[in-house]
Amino acid sequence: MPHFASDKLIMQPFALVGRISLNILGEAGAMCIFLFETILHVFSSLSIFPKIIKELYFIGVRSITVISLIGVFTGMVIGLQTYYALSKFGSEGFLGAAVALSLVRELGPVLTAIMLTGRAGSSMTAEIGVMRISEQIDALELMDINPINYLVSPKLIASLISFPILTALFDLIGIVGGYITGVALLGGNSGVYFHRVYTSLSWEDISAGFAKSLVFAVLVCTVCCFQGYFTHFRKDGKGPEGVSQATTSAVVMSCVMVLVSDYILTSLLF
Repeated sequence: MPHFASDKLIMQPFALVGRISLNILGEAGAMCIFLFETILHVFSSLSIFPKIIKELYFIGVRSITVISLIGVFTGMVIGLQTYYALSKFGSEGFLGAAVALSLVRELGPVLTAIMLTGRAGSSMTAEIGVMRISEQIDALELMDINPINYLVSPKLIASLISFPILTALFDLIGIVGGYITGVALLGGNSGVYFHRVYTSLSWEDISAGFAKSLVFAVLVCTVCCFQGYFTHFRKDGKGPEGVSQATTSAVVMSCVMVLVSDYILTSLLF
């Protein structure tokens, strides 16, 4: 008996890893099916277009202020730190290239996606979760209205449009922020700064940044809508508590997936 008990004790960590892996794979598979069904219903009805406009306003237009604010301070911080680092080697003229490449390749798409996750993604989860626990989604099904087509598909299309545009805005304002720090405050050369920005960026860099933003849009929208849509299946909470926990899980999971996918895409694109 002691022998079998020790064997069972040794196998417990492996069993725990196996359960966690199966849960992760199961949820990832469910999200893929959810995304596939969402894509199938994108153009199933013309009534989706007014909803897309509404979601564009919510996800895109109402995020301009926070994206602009974060963009300018991110650019200023990059400009400040990079200027001091380059000044040790007498290479202050490369400040524009460093700021532009850092923003366009990495920080622009990633920080835009994370900020939109916190501002718009959490609202998506809460909105759909409240509709689920208040049985509004069940009511849509009774009225022969597909809930995914009605609730999720417009959000996906709006995200695919808004994320790249807001990423471009973030990049542009971030470059201006780097100019403010490196040129206006620290006395760098204005012409050299913008010349380095222009010559360092290629279409491959810009297109890679937009490709990342599109992938992030799909990930954030899918995770947030999925968590809200299946709030009633959560074991750790029902009702309003379940919605709050689903919102927290959606934001955390989206941010982690954005960072993981960013590493994978960077390895593939550059």
